[in-house]
Amino acid sequence: MPRNGYLFVPHNDKQRTGHMAEEDTELPSSFWNSVIKRYHAPKTRSSLWQIANSFLPFFIVWYLMLLSLDVSYLLTLVLSLPAAGLMARIFIIQHDCGHGSFFTSQKANDFTGMFASVLTLTPYHYWRKSHAIHHAGAGKLEKRGIGDIYTMTVEEFMTLSPWRKFTYRLYRNPLVLFLFVPTFLFAILYRFPISKLNAMRKVEASVYLTNIAIAAVALGVMYLVGWRSFLAVQIPITVVTSTLGMWLFYVQHQFEDTYWTTDEEWDFSRAALQGSSFYRLPKVLQWFTGNIGFHHVHHLSPKIPNYLLERCHKEVPEMKDVTVLTLKTSFRSLPLTLWDEKARKLISFGQLKRRTRQPIAA
Repeated sequence: MPRNGYLFVPHNDKQRTGHMAEEDTELPSSFWNSVIKRYHAPKTRSSLWQIANSFLPFFIVWYLMLLSLDVSYLLTLVLSLPAAGLMARIFIIQHDCGHGSFFTSQKANDFTGMFASVLTLTPYHYWRKSHAIHHAGAGKLEKRGIGDIYTMTVEEFMTLSPWRKFTYRLYRNPLVLFLFVPTFLFAILYRFPISKLNAMRKVEASVYLTNIAIAAVALGVMYLVGWRSFLAVQIPITVVTSTLGMWLFYVQHQFEDTYWTTDEEWDFSRAALQGSSFYRLPKVLQWFTGNIGFHHVHHLSPKIPNYLLERCHKEVPEMKDVTVLTLKTSFRSLPLTLWDEKARKLISFGQLKRRTRQPIAA
């Protein structure tokens, strides 16, 4: 909860297209405690059913991809799409376990999360800690880059040397950010405890334990099907899933009227409701992505299981006045690369270039 014990919520139910209006009000945390609390309780049957309809289909599709190698590799690549979608769904289960929201038992959460981490290539305990830091600091300019896509301010960018400007522009190039970086992150960087934060030291060992488990499973499967067949199936799944995961992380916080401010001015509920989008996806994509499109609800209360996020969004009127993105409109976020602290919005390199070319008024 924020320091002052208040959470920000808008009082109208129109879809938000910009910053919250001046007449928006603050409600005490007791309001949210009474309203949100009823969505916190995980339903064991729902959680077990989600495990069944995520893990089992993934293993089936993985096996079908293996069989398809004798038919056509094009068919293998086509099958990698639903396999990647199921992998994303498994990642959401791991994500919920990390928040302690998937089961009432923390032991059950940890066991399920660690099992999923072998498939997602994401060390459970290490990522859980990093992700908790992201939730605690989302929207704080001082905390950028922890669990999200690093974004510079206009002022920071303008003070860089030409070489560092080039490297940042290269990093924010969509081809690099969504094709190269995701696979490198999940397949390579996640194999090492690269964070320098003291808070992460206690969970560094979990990274290497996860690596051992991944290696054991991979070697076992390679022994059964051959290393070439294993890589032919696993590589496209990893590439597609990583790209999908990066895109979801990106679009849920990177949109024009998002929320960033200094630590002194930061407000928990404003960060959740203004700094997280409602990514309204077609039902099939909503299913594969485990309802994570209701990201504003998730950031306001990470204790809500993913299968209750939509219900909370629909039943609580105060949840609806947020930025709504669709598949079509979400692509408008691609060129937005710099945070303009004066205008309090994300802008593109092109907008900055046009601005610097404008003559200064007398």
